[in-house]
Amino acid sequence: MRYMITIHEHEEDFAARNNPDLAPAYWATWHAYFANEVAAADPNQTGAALQDPATATTIRGTTIQDGPFADSKEQLGGFFIVDVENLDVALKLAAKCPACEKGGVEVRPVLPVPS
Repeated sequence: MRYMITIHEHEEDFAARNNPDLAPAYWATWHAYFANEVAAADPNQTGAALQDPATATTIRGTTIQDGPFADSKEQLGGFFIVDVENLDVALKLAAKCPACEKGGVEVRPVLPVPS
């Protein structure tokens, strides 16, 4: 079954990505999680880190606004789509995500599109 794991991070986590003093540790944690957990659970997974929330454009109806306008303290920072045995496996994988410490991680089944 395919699941999307969305990663929600705080503003300081986004800042750490580009801070010369903090970026090496930030990215090392994510590389280890990816190599040891995500790729091990599904070698054919897909995913990506997203650019800072300030680069987002939101469309609601016919209104377009620059920047993130989510009603939460965390912003979407990236995602993985994994194909694993069941929800329990996806939840265990998500629970090891570095964003769980300060932000949040959501696991949601991918809806199969009827043919």
